[in-house]
Amino acid sequence: MSFAPPPPPNLSGDEPFEGLHASVIDFWRFAMSDLRTNNVRGYLAEFLVAQAVGSVTRRVEWDPWDVTAPNGTRIEVKSSGYLQAWTQQKLSTPIYRVAAAYGWDSSAGAWSVEQTFNADVYVFALQTAKSHEEYDPLQVEQWMFYVANRKAVEAQAGARMGLVTLARVCGEAVSYDGLRHAIAAAAGGEPHQ
Repeated sequence: MSFAPPPPPNLSGDEPFEGLHASVIDFWRFAMSDLRTNNVRGYLAEFLVAQAVGSVTRRVEWDPWDVTAPNGTRIEVKSSGYLQAWTQQKLSTPIYRVAAAYGWDSSAGAWSVEQTFNADVYVFALQTAKSHEEYDPLQVEQWMFYVANRKAVEAQAGARMGLVTLARVCGEAVSYDGLRHAIAAAAGGEPHQ
């Protein structure tokens, strides 16, 4: 027996909850209004990457990568920043880690039998603001992106990577305007089939 879910509806935010004086937008405000929190900042970074490559597919929580480009390139996105949504004694040190992982196969309804690196391209997004007065996650010029292909990331074997290591592995960071080109270059023009 299979319990395949239907596609999710396209919500506008105006949909009311039954038995509650609230709508979907009220839930979004409750759960995701602070774009500085770690999980929401990660979703925002994925959204920025999706916009850069022109992806029109939705984010799927259990997919073994975060964004699928229109040409089929599978992209994993990691995010970090110097500032957090809580009081800090000093700026955070951006650290990223990517390790081999099991992938969920939604058509089979099962996890892969071995851990692998599941994306073609890895994007390490950095929110660069260093004071709360300047921090605006909606200003794409405050974001920088390190981009690498799978082979370069696999060579790190799951090691923690700071900005110096990222620069060595990925090359110089690019601004949002250069992100689409950097992803295409890292993918080598050959999307996963």
